[in-house]
Amino acid sequence: MAGIDEAGRGALAGPVVAAAVVLPPDFDDPDLADSKRVPRGKRELLAARLREVATWSLGVVSPHDIDELNILRATHRAMRAAAAALDPPPDFLLIDGLPVPGLDWPARFVVGGDAVCASIAAASVIAKVARDEMMAQYDDPFPQYGFAQNRGYGTRAHREALLAYGPCEIHRRSFGPVARSMMPRLDV
Repeated sequence: MAGIDEAGRGALAGPVVAAAVVLPPDFDDPDLADSKRVPRGKRELLAARLREVATWSLGVVSPHDIDELNILRATHRAMRAAAAALDPPPDFLLIDGLPVPGLDWPARFVVGGDAVCASIAAASVIAKVARDEMMAQYDDPFPQYGFAQNRGYGTRAHREALLAYGPCEIHRRSFGPVARSMMPRLDV
């Protein structure tokens, strides 16, 4: 049984990343929780431990594909890809959120599942840390946006950089703040 969750759905830049995680039967860690509730340092340590002891995989959908599909379909694609990449394949999926169409496995969908299911919480942590690592790598080619700090989310500084420099190649052009940053300005 694999838990699946995503990270980066609400960001203005970068991919959406889903993780699928099968925990060992004896896994127990009091810090395991929804990634948003685990402080960054603990989350990174927890992800490292999970990567060592669990069976896990990622599904990653690019900003370009997010713009082509929309964020919901892109998230579903990332979740299906994460499940398909598990080796051995899962027998059953526990997925955070609402139903995901096109799955090749039986599944149960649990709204708020990262707060009540260990394997979904583990997927939340691995997806979040993996995506954070990807976004930190984008800081070198695009330092003006502060991706190492904001991870592509719409912080004030990030939105100001969008207005000053326009979007870069990893921005999601279909998202409102990014689309608005590309509109011609009328000086009145």
